[in-house]
Amino acid sequence: MALYQEVAERLRQRIFSHELPPGTWVDEQAIAEQYGISRTPLREALKVLASEGLVTLKPRRGCYVTEISERDLDEVFSVMSMLEGECARVSATHASDAELDRLRTIHAGLERAAAEKDIDGFFEANQAFHLALQEIADNRWLLHVIEDLRKVIKLSRHHSLFSEGRLEQSLAEHRGILDALLARNAEQAEQRMRAHILSGRAALARIADARVPASA
Repeated sequence: MALYQEVAERLRQRIFSHELPPGTWVDEQAIAEQYGISRTPLREALKVLASEGLVTLKPRRGCYVTEISERDLDEVFSVMSMLEGECARVSATHASDAELDRLRTIHAGLERAAAEKDIDGFFEANQAFHLALQEIADNRWLLHVIEDLRKVIKLSRHHSLFSEGRLEQSLAEHRGILDALLARNAEQAEQRMRAHILSGRAALARIADARVPASA
């Protein structure tokens, strides 16, 4: 891995963890000194992050961590629902018996995590389930776009699973998606996946609304 790629990954993780929150000015000199590198690989790293939508390069003003608005989230989740719906549709008709067994196994992890109220475990199993579907769909361009959009979603300050009742709701949605996949019902798998993604967006919106002070 080239130096600028290593630097990009380190900064990427700091952004995802909100150590560098949205709207933060990226102090290039301080970071270069902190990492013991010159400004050249740092600037190359920032160009990579800018191409992913994680930072915004502003002429004569410098680099800032991208701030994602509610409209941005609406638009990103709308596109994500179509893309992941396509993955589910293709998987319903193309998955082998072994691949369906793998999805059953991953889903069992979701069930266990939900029963234990283990949000981190549920999140990891959820990610594994979606990634497995993307791998079954076997479309590298589709996977690439989904990965980039998920990076943008991580800029949100909130996590949909923290919305009250969302974990149980998500589990029920996953059960429906798995049932459609096992029945090899492509249309139903697509529709349920699209609804699942948009349901996640609605949960984020509820969190945002709950944090807005009531007007006097």
